[in-house]
Amino acid sequence: MDKKIILAIESSCDETAAAVVVNGREVLSNVISSQIDIHTKFGGVVPEVASRKHIEAINAVVTEALEEAKVSLEEIDAIGVTYGPGLVGALLVGLQYAKGLAYSLNKPLIGVNHIEGHISANFIEHKELKPPFVCLVVSGGHTFIVHVKDFGEYEVIGQTRDDAAGEAYDKVARALGLGYPGGPKIDKLAKEGNENAIKFPRANFHDDSLDFSFSGVKSAVLNYLNKMSMTGEEVNKADVAASFQKAVVDVLTDNVMLTCKRKSVKRVAIAGGVASNSALRANLIKEGKKRGIEILFPAPILCTDNAAMIGSAAYFEMLNGLSSNLDLNAKPNLKLGER
Repeated sequence: MDKKIILAIESSCDETAAAVVVNGREVLSNVISSQIDIHTKFGGVVPEVASRKHIEAINAVVTEALEEAKVSLEEIDAIGVTYGPGLVGALLVGLQYAKGLAYSLNKPLIGVNHIEGHISANFIEHKELKPPFVCLVVSGGHTFIVHVKDFGEYEVIGQTRDDAAGEAYDKVARALGLGYPGGPKIDKLAKEGNENAIKFPRANFHDDSLDFSFSGVKSAVLNYLNKMSMTGEEVNKADVAASFQKAVVDVLTDNVMLTCKRKSVKRVAIAGGVASNSALRANLIKEGKKRGIEILFPAPILCTDNAAMIGSAAYFEMLNGLSSNLDLNAKPNLKLGER
């Protein structure tokens, strides 16, 4: 296939992003307008506020992405856009904008699954990476173990049955008074604590499942803090952060290693915001080394929500002959592999 240039748009949560990507691997621009400062004062993402901010930012973000890439709209071969999962109002802003561009330019529209985007971030970071491999997707809204069988072909091996890992981090951080977003703050504080100080539970299912549950460990931390408060004992926040983090990281690592064993795969790629977590990276590398399993990570900029990963996923959809109609709608609960 010739050189294909994709303009990609991502607006599934609280980042308005646009990127220009060539052949799914080469990023010419990757512009992100973050709303973290706005949502911090609310202690989490407020959907209505996110949608409004996307509307304000999207035109400038797309213009900047094109200028930085030194590419005109006429040179674009297709428009890739996230259509789910995510916040419905936020998704609609990016989707409507992309549909307007695709219609006016008479270019193909390629709807992309946000989770597939996170997985595809690894194709940008690791230029030679090809399926099959196992991918652990961990973010504020998602926790999945995926067997990537081929480009665009996924088998979900395990997923969270309640809170996502990143969501549990945010709630524990709030209880510790650390603020939002919780993941980086707990990761930093945990370095000063003893990870074996408090024994928090790890959920294991008895049905041979590799699913996750993080509501139990989150509740255990909240109960522990409540008990300490009632008895007037002093809380060592660093120990709580380290012990909580160890409980989460242990389960993520164990299930990934079990997946590799069951699927006879020797390569694991990590994706999503929590992929930047230092304890998770260190533990996976350590356990991977013992078993001869290669662990791959994208750069931090590709772990957060961004449009470059959407451009990569859109390219591989295009290779598979897939595109979307202009009546494509936002699907807030879109499943991985659903078309």
